[in-house]
Amino acid sequence: MYHRFEENKYPSTNIRINDFKEHISLIKKNGIKFVNPSNFEKELNNNKKERKILITIDDGYQSFYDNAWPILKENKIPFILFVSTREVGKKGYMSWENIREIEKYDFVEIGNHSHTHDYLIDFEEQIIKNDLVTSINIFKKELGKNSIFFSYPFGEYSSILKNIVINLGFKYAFGQHSGVTDYTKNLYEMPRFPINEKYGETERFKTILKTLPFPYKSIQPEERYIGDENNPPKVNIEFYDNIKNLKNISCFSNEEDKWRNSKIKFNDENSLNISLDGKFTTERGRINCSLRETNGFYRWLGIQFVVKEK
Repeated sequence: MYHRFEENKYPSTNIRINDFKEHISLIKKNGIKFVNPSNFEKELNNNKKERKILITIDDGYQSFYDNAWPILKENKIPFILFVSTREVGKKGYMSWENIREIEKYDFVEIGNHSHTHDYLIDFEEQIIKNDLVTSINIFKKELGKNSIFFSYPFGEYSSILKNIVINLGFKYAFGQHSGVTDYTKNLYEMPRFPINEKYGETERFKTILKTLPFPYKSIQPEERYIGDENNPPKVNIEFYDNIKNLKNISCFSNEEDKWRNSKIKFNDENSLNISLDGKFTTERGRINCSLRETNGFYRWLGIQFVVKEK
């Protein structure tokens, strides 16, 4: 997941264009297939051992159109561009004319990123629904259709927001909790690796390219929007029974705003509890689990909780 390109005064959401070019080169050198969004369901369910990447860009900044689009266009590299309809045409953002220009290419998908890009999970259900319906109507007016792809603003979702997205007809929804998508994942909780100046350095990107899916049956609690009454959450993960050396799993979490090794207790061979030492005190609580494979690759699973405003 990318945002800005060569807007170097915003390092937390920016990638330098030379680094982006290097990322594309590394993907090609490693023989990884670029996924066309129009074939997403097929790619998700077929050739499950084939390594594939879907590039996504959030927000529709003008710097994407000026700096990254020419590269993707020249190489015919598929991607999803997620846009928030309220921001289109504002200073620093692409116009609908820009968006329609790139949307005509068969390797491009314009995804829905809400209307306002506000912290939707903090709003009442009807306000959330109104926001998304507004964006859908604008999509239909400007592009002739709405997308089946949705990207949660700030990568944050609650059960209420997720159910609204489902009921409004979206087929897939993406967060920004790190991880590798595979056919076992909830289609409305798709993970992505966020890329910026710090996390887009070449060596780190090489590491991302060596991650594998971490298939799981369920993660509890299902509600990722938590308040004082359930913070810290009691986390249970149930995995499939064909994962080798699961006992070697390592997890890290950022409770009390300090990254540390998580305390893990296995219930049986395929199920474990993660005990947190304290509450998540920042807006987002994160748990990342990894399992090294013998071939230099490793499985990766990211879980994100969002802490309610008091």
